[in-house]
Amino acid sequence: MFNKTIITTSILAALSSMAANNSYADEEVEVITVTGIRGGLERAMDIKRESEGVVDAISAEDIGKFPDTNLAESLQRITGVSIDRASGEGSRVTVRGFGAANNLITLNGRQLPNTTGDRTFDFANVAAESVNGVQVYKTSNASVTSGGIGATINLTTFKPLDNPGLKATISGKAIEDKSSDKASTTPELSGLYSQTFADDKFGIAISGSYQERESGMQQFLQDQGYRASDYTNTGWGGVPAGAEGGTNRPTSGIYSNAQQPRYIFEERQRERINGQVTLQYRPVENFTATVDYTTFRNNIEEQHTDASVWFNYAGDRSESVWSGEPNAWPEIYSEIYNINSPADLQDTSLTVGAWGREETTDSIGINLDWDVTDDLSLTLDYHNSSAAMEASDPRHGTRNNVQLPSYTRSRTGLDLTGSLPGIATGNIENFNPSTMRLSGSWFANDKYSSDIEQTQLSGKYHLNEDLNIDFGVAYNKVNNHYRHTQVQRPDWGGVGEVGDFAGIDWTEDTILDKFSGTPGNFEGTPTQEDYDLFNKIFYADFDQIVNAAELADPEANVDGLYGDCQAAPGAASGPNGEGQFCASTQWDAGTNRFTEEKTTAAYLQANYFGEISDMPFSVHVGLRYEQTDVFSQASAPGYSRVEWTEATSTSVTGITGIESLSQSADYDQFLPNLNFNLSVTDEVMVRAAASKTISRASYNDLLGGTSINTGGSLSGYSGSSGNPGLEPLESINYDFTGEWYYDEGSYASVGYFRKDVSNWIRTGTTTSNIFNLSNPLSGQKFDSAVAALGAGATNEEIREYIFENYENDPNVQPNYDADGNLDGGTIIGDPATDDEVTFNLNVPVNGDEEHTIDGFEFNVQHLFGETGFGGIVNYTMVNSDLEYDNNSLEDTEALVGLSDTANLVLFYDNYGLQARVAYNWRDAFLNERRVNGDLTAPIYTDEYYQIDFNVSYDIPAVEGLTVFLEGINVTEEYVKEYGRVDQLVYKITQTGARYGLGVRYTF
Repeated sequence: MFNKTIITTSILAALSSMAANNSYADEEVEVITVTGIRGGLERAMDIKRESEGVVDAISAEDIGKFPDTNLAESLQRITGVSIDRASGEGSRVTVRGFGAANNLITLNGRQLPNTTGDRTFDFANVAAESVNGVQVYKTSNASVTSGGIGATINLTTFKPLDNPGLKATISGKAIEDKSSDKASTTPELSGLYSQTFADDKFGIAISGSYQERESGMQQFLQDQGYRASDYTNTGWGGVPAGAEGGTNRPTSGIYSNAQQPRYIFEERQRERINGQVTLQYRPVENFTATVDYTTFRNNIEEQHTDASVWFNYAGDRSESVWSGEPNAWPEIYSEIYNINSPADLQDTSLTVGAWGREETTDSIGINLDWDVTDDLSLTLDYHNSSAAMEASDPRHGTRNNVQLPSYTRSRTGLDLTGSLPGIATGNIENFNPSTMRLSGSWFANDKYSSDIEQTQLSGKYHLNEDLNIDFGVAYNKVNNHYRHTQVQRPDWGGVGEVGDFAGIDWTEDTILDKFSGTPGNFEGTPTQEDYDLFNKIFYADFDQIVNAAELADPEANVDGLYGDCQAAPGAASGPNGEGQFCASTQWDAGTNRFTEEKTTAAYLQANYFGEISDMPFSVHVGLRYEQTDVFSQASAPGYSRVEWTEATSTSVTGITGIESLSQSADYDQFLPNLNFNLSVTDEVMVRAAASKTISRASYNDLLGGTSINTGGSLSGYSGSSGNPGLEPLESINYDFTGEWYYDEGSYASVGYFRKDVSNWIRTGTTTSNIFNLSNPLSGQKFDSAVAALGAGATNEEIREYIFENYENDPNVQPNYDADGNLDGGTIIGDPATDDEVTFNLNVPVNGDEEHTIDGFEFNVQHLFGETGFGGIVNYTMVNSDLEYDNNSLEDTEALVGLSDTANLVLFYDNYGLQARVAYNWRDAFLNERRVNGDLTAPIYTDEYYQIDFNVSYDIPAVEGLTVFLEGINVTEEYVKEYGRVDQLVYKITQTGARYGLGVRYTF
């Protein structure tokens, strides 16, 4: 028989602080805790069955024991939930096709700050052992903070008064990561202690975890993506028409060309610390006070080495092979250069870097829960939380790059016909440290901080046994501060002398045997034997390389900003001795943006319980109102000139000062919701729901001000600007589900959902002559050179013409070597003769179209009686009319992260032995709409599956002692990303398997 008191009691037991005590319960229920896989699944099923709407849940199998070692890995087992991985572990979640930025993550009902600079949450920062349960709210409730169109995901932690008495557990684990042959076995420790005192009136719970992890990554990357253009393009980014452009050169539609393919190798070390202290006091039965403090700490260090080639869109390209018209791709793209002297050889580059970051999150909160009368209960919740990210080594910054080119390459090729893209050069035997010199470098430094202050007052009032009212008000203030600098030397053409780095202690290694795929080998090309597959790379200590680079650079040359460090003795430096090979914290000279978002909310929801033809039902009708004010302030440098220092690029430089801008905006929303639940029988439940939800724009999109890319080329100049006036995405939602609870711990469900979404945020483009700069690539000198040399003249030929014919012009500054030969130089934009630079600025804007996302969810959970065996099978189908137009050269509205998903979990839980094998599959999906100046392109992630397992055994001789073994990605699958067609491989990332062996003691 359906009874609202049972529902209220069940929600209280499962969600603690998420619901008020029910004074109408007329019988006391004894709570028997069942641990293990089966117990966790049964508790999660009960939460789903007794919820007001469509809710899925995960419950800890025992204190300090979550189903997976990573929260995101557990969440992906839920229907409609899929995950993105970083460094081989679950990081962010997508729900019903909506990516991480469109899902709201809360901890005990509180919004969390983050260290990502946007609204996404990185689940890798939270130890699974510290979480008691997770609830995924797929339908709306007026009492829940807005922000999740896909879902609101609430993490709950252990409360001592909900678990009276002494409860404690401690575990240790050794981790072996197969993603790197340099990684050592690392430790992971966790523990939880909970005790109640004074007749269970006072309780304390302390939990903590410590993890070290060493991992690696092997990656192919088509840096900067694939440059798509109309088939008529024979200039930059294209190939000549006809046979000179290769076999089957496209004659209609568009075609995409490679720019800079790389083989990347990275090593990563992480130290993660989590901790929480919870104090509870219940002096009388109807009042509970809770104070808690939560902290997350992450320290991540990374070392990067890659080997790459650069396509100049020049030379003989007749050996290229094209396929796939009207959206063509190169099976083989080849550039064979005419080598008449060593000066005609192109560079093969080794790029090195090392950086680290520290991430911190701290939250302190208080919760007062008071049953004022038998009919009225009130809850006051307040928390103040902060998060920050900054460089762990101020000298290295948060990312850097030092390039060491070897000018020994006679040809360049990329073969996309193999399971691994094959990169080829000519004369690969000459690529080694003795032939390298210094090229450009940059040291980027990011700093994020986020602060949230949130107050929520909620209540419930029982009008009678059939009707109660939920009500509340809330205030939420979120501050986000983003700072960025980049110390860049634009010497991409090379400086210093060959052999400047030969004295470093280098280690040579191979490349291709580190990947599981087989590279294309240029089979069928007329000169196949001259394509040397790129199969060598060199490693050295980054600080040694930087020390040598400082002394190799003969002249200080930065894009306006020097580092905080002092240059080494004898090295080129800034006017006050500043260094070029370190990061800067002069935020106002880079990007310094602040956003404050204040939201005031009020809600009211009526909950009615009744019967229709002896079928119990409940109806929940609510309305939430929110008023949001946005304030944004930004500081950025101004610039005075453009210098053409390299054949393929210019530099915007000459900082004139700091410019500040502030903007404000506001909006309000009425968010209604309706949930209807009907118990057709004791085992069958049907639900229907309708609501309006929102998802706010990312903090990065809201940031005001304009940032420009200080590098330009013949393809143009670019930049970006935020838009504090962005409206949130709005969605009208419909849900219909049927659930059959046919046996203890077993159920089947099917659901349909539909979301009609408007206010989609897309990237718009506007042009600006900000700073009124003169463009040396467009004006009298440039035009004269083209007229004299012909339209097919290369950039280098144009520069030589200008140096030779305008050497007395003060804006033309040629360099000569010791023999008096021209050796590059600088051409400065001339206000008297050159056109103004026009920047193409990417600006986020709201679209005016509505698009629909709908789908079906199927789930079966079955326990095979008392045998201990069981399984879970689920499948989610998602559809949308919002798909990227791969045949368009413009950015198009499209939903990132939309894909079908499936899970199969088999387990055994009996006689102290627990074993589980999980198979997770995700179909291909769009993961990025890349917009970079004049280049727009989609990037997709290919379909992917992963197999994980864990096995544990309770030692009979020692009660509470368990040993366990777990494996993640045991078949060592890799992630593939691609462009407009799946043959345009953008990225292949291998991270390998990970294993853990440990012991847990619970008492």
